[in-house]
Amino acid sequence: MIVCDIFNYHMSIDLKTIKHISKLSRISVDKKKAEKLAGDLNSIFEFIEKLNELKTDNVQPLTSVAETTLKLRGDEVKSKNLREQIIKNSPQENEDYFVVPKVIE
Repeated sequence: MIVCDIFNYHMSIDLKTIKHISKLSRISVDKKKAEKLAGDLNSIFEFIEKLNELKTDNVQPLTSVAETTLKLRGDEVKSKNLREQIIKNSPQENEDYFVVPKVIE
C-alpha cells in the first residue's frame, strides 16, 4: 500500500510485490525469504518515514561532513617530449601513433 501526501509517504511491501520484483530482476526467492525481505524493507521504509518527520528547514546542505576545502595546484607540464618513449610501448611498431589490437569487428 502506498499513501502519498505532498511530502508524506507511507510505503509498505507485501509478498505479492516482493514476488513481482524478484520476477522482474530474475532472482529466485522462496516464500520464507520473501517474508523476511518484506519485513526488512518495511522496517527500512518506517525509518525513512521517521527521517522525513525531521524539521530541516534551517539546515544548510552539505557536500561533506568534514568542513574542508580542497587544495588547488597550478596546472603545469612536468614531463616533456615523452612521445618516443610512449610509442616504444606500442604492441605494433609505428613512428606516428600508438597501435593497439582491433577490439570491435
